[in-house]
Amino acid sequence: MPDQIAPVSLPTAAPKKLTGVETLKQTSHGLRGRLAEELAEGGIQVSEDAYNLLKFHGSYEQFDRDTATALKQQKLEKEYQFMVRVRMPGGMLTAAQYLGLDRLADDYANGTIRITTRQGIQFHGILKGDLKPSIAAINHTLLTTLCACGDVVRNLMTTSAPRNDARHQRLRDDARMLSAELLPRSRSYYEIFLDEQPVAGTDETETLYGATYLPRKFKIGLATPDDNSADVLANDLAIIALFEPDAQGVDQLIGYNIAVGGGLGMTHNRADTYPRLATPICFVGPDRLLAIVEAVIRLQRDNGDRTDRRRARLKYVVDDRGLAWVKQTLDGYYGEVLEPARDMPRLHIPELLGWHEQGDGRWWLGVPVPSGRIQDTEAMRLRTALRQVVERFGVDPIMTAQQDILLSNIQDADRAAIDAMLAEHGVVPASDLSTFSRFALACPALPTCGLALTEAERVREPIVASLEALLRRHDLQDRRISLRITGCPNGCARSYSGDIGLVGRVPGHYAIYVGGDFDGHSLSFRLHERVPEARLGEKFAPLFEAYAGQGLPSEGFGEFCTRVGRDALLALTGDAAPDA
Repeated sequence: MPDQIAPVSLPTAAPKKLTGVETLKQTSHGLRGRLAEELAEGGIQVSEDAYNLLKFHGSYEQFDRDTATALKQQKLEKEYQFMVRVRMPGGMLTAAQYLGLDRLADDYANGTIRITTRQGIQFHGILKGDLKPSIAAINHTLLTTLCACGDVVRNLMTTSAPRNDARHQRLRDDARMLSAELLPRSRSYYEIFLDEQPVAGTDETETLYGATYLPRKFKIGLATPDDNSADVLANDLAIIALFEPDAQGVDQLIGYNIAVGGGLGMTHNRADTYPRLATPICFVGPDRLLAIVEAVIRLQRDNGDRTDRRRARLKYVVDDRGLAWVKQTLDGYYGEVLEPARDMPRLHIPELLGWHEQGDGRWWLGVPVPSGRIQDTEAMRLRTALRQVVERFGVDPIMTAQQDILLSNIQDADRAAIDAMLAEHGVVPASDLSTFSRFALACPALPTCGLALTEAERVREPIVASLEALLRRHDLQDRRISLRITGCPNGCARSYSGDIGLVGRVPGHYAIYVGGDFDGHSLSFRLHERVPEARLGEKFAPLFEAYAGQGLPSEGFGEFCTRVGRDALLALTGDAAPDA
C-alpha cells in the first residue's frame, strides 16, 4: 500500500479589515454615539466619529474653502459650518412648508436655498450652535432631515410633474410610501434633535437595515417610460411603473419593472470604480412593490463590500457576482421566483418648465433656477419673488431633478399676475432660455464641498454661455442637449449620463465626457482627461460643427458622439494621443 501523501496546507488570505465607519456604526448605539454630548459642548466643529454619524441625521460638516488657506497662514481656525439636507420624497412641498424653509435660510443658514439633483433642499452655512435648532425647525414644518444622507435609503425620487392622472398620482403615492417605510427604527434622531425622552423597552431592532445599516448610500428612483424626469437608471434601484388602459381607456397599473445596479460615482485613477446604469432584473405586480424593494436592500446589505467604501455600492455586487447570481439570490430574499422584466417603451424626459395644464383645471409653472440656488442677487431677486408668489397665491412648490422649481395648483385667473410678479423681480422665464441652458446642471462644488477638485456651480454660467455661443453658430442651441458639471468624480450632477459631462480633475481643469443621451439610456465615455476651463470651447467647436453637418435628423449629440467614436472625435479636436 503506497504511503499516503499528507495534504498540503495552503495559506488562506486573511479577511479584509472592515472600514472604520463600519466599526463606528456597530458601536454607535443606534447612530447616537456622542452626538448629543458634542452638540452641547460648544465649539465650532465635531469629532470624526460625530462627522460620520451626522450624515445619517441629514448633515455634513464643511468649511469655507475660499478662506481656509489665508486663515491657516494666520494660524487661525477654518470657518467650519454645516450643510443640512431635507428629506422630501418627489420634491413635494406644501406652500406652508416652503415658507417655513424659506425663513430658515435667514434664521440659520447663508440666506440661500439649494435645490439638489435628487429633488431635495439643502441649507449651507449653518453654525454648530444652530445645528440642533435648525433641524428642529425643519421638523416643525412636518418635514425631516433623517436619512437625507448616510448609509441608508436616501431621498426618494420620482416625477415632479403635478399631472392629475393615474400614472403620476401612483408614482407620488409610491414615493411617499417607500420614504416612510424605509426609515430606520432607531429613535436616536428624535432624542438628539427633538428632545424626545427614551422609553424603556422600545424595540429599535433594525429588521431591514441591520445593526450596521447599509455598506454605502442607497438611491431609489421611480418613473414611467414616458416621464423619466427622475433619471431613474442612475439609481441603485430603478422602479419603472407600467400601465395599460382598461376598456374605458383609463390607465391601470399592471406592475413594475425593477432594475438594479445604477450609480454614477467613481474615483479618478481607480479603474475598478466606474459609473453604471441600472440593469432590468425582474417584474413584480402592483401589490408587491415594498416586498421587492426590501429584498433588493437586503441583498445589498448582506453582500455589499464593507471593507472598501469606494467599491461598496450595489453596482459592484451586480458586476462582481453577475446578473444570474443576483437574480437567483434576489429570488431567495423575495421568497419566490421572480418574473423577468417586461418589454417597455423607450424612456423619455419631458419638458417641465413654463406653463402646463395639470388636468384638473389648474396649472403649474416651471421656473428655471440656475444651479438650483434660490437666492437674491442684483440681477434677479428669485428668492423674494418665489416667497411672494407662494404667500399670495398659496401655490405648492415641487423641486425637480433638474434643480428647478414647479409652482403647482395655480388658478387660471392668477397666471398673468404671477408672470408679472416674477418679471418684476427679474426672474428669467423658461421661454427666454435656450434648451441647452435649461438642461444644464451643476453641483455646489467650491467653496463648501470638501470633495471638490475645482469649480462647478460658480462656473456654470460662463461655461453655458461659451458653449451656447458655439451651438448658435449652427442653430443647435434648442436641440435637446444636456450638460452636467461636477467639481469631482462623484457624479452628483449625473455627469456621466448626459450628452456632455464636465468632471473636475484638478483646479481649473475638467475631464470631458460625451456619448450619453438626453433621456438617460446610456453612459458617456471620457474623451479628454484634463482640459483647462479656458480651452473647453476650443474642444467643443469642431464637435458641434461635425454634429451639425453629419448628425442624423433624430440623433442626439451624445448619440452622434457614440456613433462616430472616440478616435474620430479626437481627430476632430486635433488630439492624436490616446488621452489628450
